[in-house]
Amino acid sequence: MTTVRAARPALVALAAVLLAVTADLMAGRGVPVDRFAAAVVDPGSLDGQIVWLLRVPRALTAVLAGAALGVAGVALQSVLANPLASPDTTGVTGAAVFGVVVVTATALVPRDSTTGMLWAALLGGLLGSGLVYLLAARLGPDRQLLCGVLAAGAMGGAITLFLSVRTSQFGTVLRWLVGSVDARVWADLARAAPWILVWLLVAVLASPLLPILAGGDAHAAAVGLAPRRTRLLVLVTAVALAAGAAALAGAITFLGLVVPHLTGLLVDRSSRWMVPVAAAVGATLLVGCDAVAQTVTGLLAGAQLSQRAGVPAGAVAAVAGAVALVVLIRRTERP
Repeated sequence: MTTVRAARPALVALAAVLLAVTADLMAGRGVPVDRFAAAVVDPGSLDGQIVWLLRVPRALTAVLAGAALGVAGVALQSVLANPLASPDTTGVTGAAVFGVVVVTATALVPRDSTTGMLWAALLGGLLGSGLVYLLAARLGPDRQLLCGVLAAGAMGGAITLFLSVRTSQFGTVLRWLVGSVDARVWADLARAAPWILVWLLVAVLASPLLPILAGGDAHAAAVGLAPRRTRLLVLVTAVALAAGAAALAGAITFLGLVVPHLTGLLVDRSSRWMVPVAAAVGATLLVGCDAVAQTVTGLLAGAQLSQRAGVPAGAVAAVAGAVALVVLIRRTERP
């Protein structure tokens, strides 16, 4: 009975993911809601192809990217012992997107090569986290988050400078800068999903270590952990997850910062369910943002735009994340 009670938040979070995915699949243009059920059971029809070839990959992209960013945020906040740590504020997302932008704009890899984007995002993310580590080593670990913000700003400036030289490539890389789950197909998911799922599994297996690391190096050493090696493992996991999300969906901001705090309202941060629930919360938020984006696009543009054009999920996520962050700050400041 105790186990079932402890797993209840995870079950609720999973149900929320399923509801959000259903809403996302029903949102958008081309297939009215009253024809959705028929489209699902008839993949060969025109409506069925829109649902199965466009909407389902889009929703699954949001699930994977949202879960990856949520878990990366939990890992970074634990390992850095800072509630403001996230893939955005540590420079990882900006550096990963920088890697994707460079290889896309210079045609170093084909634009439709998800594998190439994954490696570019990973190398960029490692570059960004390495830069933060070097800066923090000189300024002190208590300035690590400041170093992350500086690195994120530097990467943003580098992207702007790069695009100012190659202005013709701005349209090509816009989706990476804003963050979007559109235009993804099954082949993209087949390449990116194993990467993200493997690192999510690593994060789940490493989740008992997170509260120990959050207690500081002395506490970790006292219980028999090697603080540096364990911290490096968690950091690499966070970078790999953030890179995978960036390779799939571009610069989705605020999600990695907000999800750990929302998850903390559902489960204790020392709970073994923290990582799985964070994955579900992140997936729910990004899928929900995409459903809102698709709905708004349909209301504003009608059926004149193509199925792939419209309001990006990253823009909705940025607004929703900022609002959620303000609410959380106000909540914590209450006596």
